[in-house]
Amino acid sequence: MDGRQDPFESDDMALSGPPDMAQEAFDAALLQSALSLAASEGWHRFSLVDAARDADLPVETVRKRYPVKALLLLQLGRLADASALRDDGNGGTLREYLFDLIMRRFDIFQEYREGVRAVLQAVPYDPALAAFLAGTTLDSMKWLAETAGIDCTGFGGVWRINALAAVWAHAMRAWEKDESPDLAATMAALDGALDRAERYGILKPSARRKMDEALNNTGLPDHDLELES
Repeated sequence: MDGRQDPFESDDMALSGPPDMAQEAFDAALLQSALSLAASEGWHRFSLVDAARDADLPVETVRKRYPVKALLLLQLGRLADASALRDDGNGGTLREYLFDLIMRRFDIFQEYREGVRAVLQAVPYDPALAAFLAGTTLDSMKWLAETAGIDCTGFGGVWRINALAAVWAHAMRAWEKDESPDLAATMAALDGALDRAERYGILKPSARRKMDEALNNTGLPDHDLELES
């Protein structure tokens, strides 16, 4: 034996250890395996055991981390959200920023394109999966809306988040058919959907966004105002 240890050879290494690196690598390997199998066989035609063995991962650890297969799609959504929410400023208009956030999500989906398309093809025949993805999509859209500076308060905020989910769904349908390397059709569909959203007041800026824009337009320093006692 050469004394080296496989980072996936035990539960301790997969779930603790240098934990972030081990878990991230484990999740990435399993997700890649699962979506590759989905692409070749269909979402419902493979099991987590198949994905674990295909990725040479311990089945018992997969069972602990992913009791059900749909949780892999939750992990995919979190990766897409992390890509979208990466902090690089919010220059431009609210609409421009939101466009960028949504397209960053597609950057991750594009990496697993055929597997994601297999999931989308399974959704109409699986009400439980459809409901699960609807819930996770609403959660993601809430994060994107709040990051872009959309007013998400009250009943109007709930309506805007649901409307933004419809914008995402429209762009996703275009992405599913978009074979262009630059996703031109997807961007065009998203651009049109955001035009309509803007006309219907879905992109209403939050109070914080309005304040930030006012400060930027007046050139005042960007810090909290202090009231004299």
